[in-house]
Amino acid sequence: MTEPPLLCERRDGVARLTLNRPAKRNALSIELRELLAGAAADAVGDEDVGCLLLTGAGSAFCSGMDTTQFGGDRAHRERLVSSSRAAFTAVALCPKPVVAAVNGPAIAGGFALALHCDIRVGSTTATLGFPEIGRHIPPAFAAASAALPPALARELCLTGRLLDAAEAHRLGVLGEVHPPDELPARAHELAAGIAASPRAAVLTTKARILSDGETTWRRALEREGRELEQALLGR
Repeated sequence: MTEPPLLCERRDGVARLTLNRPAKRNALSIELRELLAGAAADAVGDEDVGCLLLTGAGSAFCSGMDTTQFGGDRAHRERLVSSSRAAFTAVALCPKPVVAAVNGPAIAGGFALALHCDIRVGSTTATLGFPEIGRHIPPAFAAASAALPPALARELCLTGRLLDAAEAHRLGVLGEVHPPDELPARAHELAAGIAASPRAAVLTTKARILSDGETTWRRALEREGRELEQALLGR
């Protein structure tokens, strides 16, 4: 039986969401984006969950959007837009902390997804960046500005330069780097520690983090959503 494109597991107060399209390097299909948005909402509504953990199956975290699904009729393009906005907003504006276990390449939209998480720990095999600018696609500056120093955000968005795990760690893009076989346990330990912390204090802290972005990256996130609608739907 074919596995679903998103795996969900709850343990120790942690909702672990695993992007599960390893043959496609966990490219974000419409279905996967919709499932991710729904699973994040379910985790937020579960009082037993104190932290979300996002990772990928196989050797990649996420290679970005599934470009094989681009195009199509208007109904299909409307679903492209709505699923994209739903998935990225669900992670970016999640009222509970989100940890990313970047188990391999996090590229284009996959890098944006990781940047929208509150904490990123990575594998030594991770590479991160926005190479899509070379394919005439503007990178997600909202995600970059949410997590990176301004100069680094501009550089990575404008050049498409990729970071290996060591440089990403040195620059603070990844808080920790571990061998691939050690990353899952360490990421869960980190997320479980957050989940076990006093819940009200954690939620208040996360609310402050989101409030801090109201006049900066959150405006950019909304603008980028409108630009996607304009590009695909002409409105």
